[in-house]
Amino acid sequence: MPLAKVLSCAVVGLDGELVEVEVDVAQGQVGFHLVGLPDAAVQEAKERVRSAIKNSGFSFPLRRITVNLAPADLPKQGPAYDLPIAVGVLLASQQAVADVERTVFLGELSLDGAVRHAHGILPMVGLAKERGVETVYVPEADASEAGLIDGVRIFPVRSLGQLVAHLGGVEPIAEHTRDGRTATTCQIWQGTDFGEVRGQEHVKRALEVAASGGHNVLMTGPPGAGKTLLARALPSILPEMASSEALEVTKLYSVSGLLPSETPLITQRPFRAPHHTISHAGLVGGGRNPRPGEISLSHRGVLFLDELPEFGAQVLEVLRQPVEDRVVTISRAQGTVTFPANFMLVSAMNPCPCGFYGDPKQECTCSESTVSRYQKRISGPLLDRIDIFIEVPRVEYEKLAATTTGEPSDAVRERVERARRVQTGRFVESPLVCNAEMTPTEVRRYCQAVLDEQAQSLLRLAMTQLSLSARAFHRVLKLARTIADMAGSERIASPHLAEAVQYRQRLRG
Repeated sequence: MPLAKVLSCAVVGLDGELVEVEVDVAQGQVGFHLVGLPDAAVQEAKERVRSAIKNSGFSFPLRRITVNLAPADLPKQGPAYDLPIAVGVLLASQQAVADVERTVFLGELSLDGAVRHAHGILPMVGLAKERGVETVYVPEADASEAGLIDGVRIFPVRSLGQLVAHLGGVEPIAEHTRDGRTATTCQIWQGTDFGEVRGQEHVKRALEVAASGGHNVLMTGPPGAGKTLLARALPSILPEMASSEALEVTKLYSVSGLLPSETPLITQRPFRAPHHTISHAGLVGGGRNPRPGEISLSHRGVLFLDELPEFGAQVLEVLRQPVEDRVVTISRAQGTVTFPANFMLVSAMNPCPCGFYGDPKQECTCSESTVSRYQKRISGPLLDRIDIFIEVPRVEYEKLAATTTGEPSDAVRERVERARRVQTGRFVESPLVCNAEMTPTEVRRYCQAVLDEQAQSLLRLAMTQLSLSARAFHRVLKLARTIADMAGSERIASPHLAEAVQYRQRLRG
């Protein structure tokens, strides 16, 4: 009996890799052997494929069946190889005849032959396109996700029997038609609106600046002042995601298995708020076969860390490299994977364990040493990577009881988008998206070169009195650039720099 070769895909990190499924049905002792570094889920494919073939009306060959997943040194994981293995067995046993040379098959099989959802469809179909594959067969539930990639014919498969009938020309499957989601459905945040937050106008201004330039924020204040509410309202003033950003985020959620079947494209900026008990791997990503963590799931959105000092010291320290480099690299014995992590870090904390240090209305019960130890749970290097420090005081009764609402998110977002358009024009020939992403080269060109004389004097004074590090120096300039963009100014004047400097306030204690 002949040898059959069928194409499938593997996901390594966020990248795909073509896998050739070679199936040999030969004389000899009856058995089903699977080689090519399969994990437990792939090994179990033998029993799923055997039952699916029988329950789809075909006969399972009583021969020596050898399945090789090539390249043999690439670890294979997940049940997405079920469908290509079954097709390979049917082709090798001559129960199906088809030309599948430039065709990829993806999907898990149930015991009755139905084709189930598989994780990572989007990056796998994207790879298929890059490698010149013309046709991809995917589970019916994943057709909309696969259809986000143009230039490839997508066929939704409901069952193994239906697929074989299609390959034989008996009952053709209708090709999936795309609905233009990537161009039309990016949406704004539907959660908390800025208008629902009473008072705190200076905090709203700081968050507007942060949203305009993609800057990191730390809010400090007593319990119940509105820090969490403000953070949850922040995505409502962020600009809509571009189609390319939406695809990046969707790919991450697809690989993580978090993409809802009814939502093939992530259209809103992510907002992730992990609990302070989260593990190192849960935040950064990891596992034996690395998966994205919360910082990658926040890509192009907001990572909100409430009660910042309550997070473990090691957990917080691993944030330092991703916040700076905007990617996270995870190394394991099997290899190294890199996930994107371009997010806005928004954090909130009480000034002390009881929460009332410095509060004018309620006395703090903590000693000075307790306050100092509490605030020192956050290391200097991590604080140095935060652009905006803002105090959130308690809200007065008059503002809470007022019947009028504040400025709605729509109005604030218009100003944010106007500032972002300025930055888009500035970085049109580079991969940068916003001011916070500027490297020292861009800071020198777009910030230092356009400082007026008064601003230069103010910056020199701030460097001396605040003992700013080189990193903080660049972050102040990037923040001032954002404030100037919001004001429609090409040059950075002293008022812009003064506002940026006052956001550098450190914790007391």
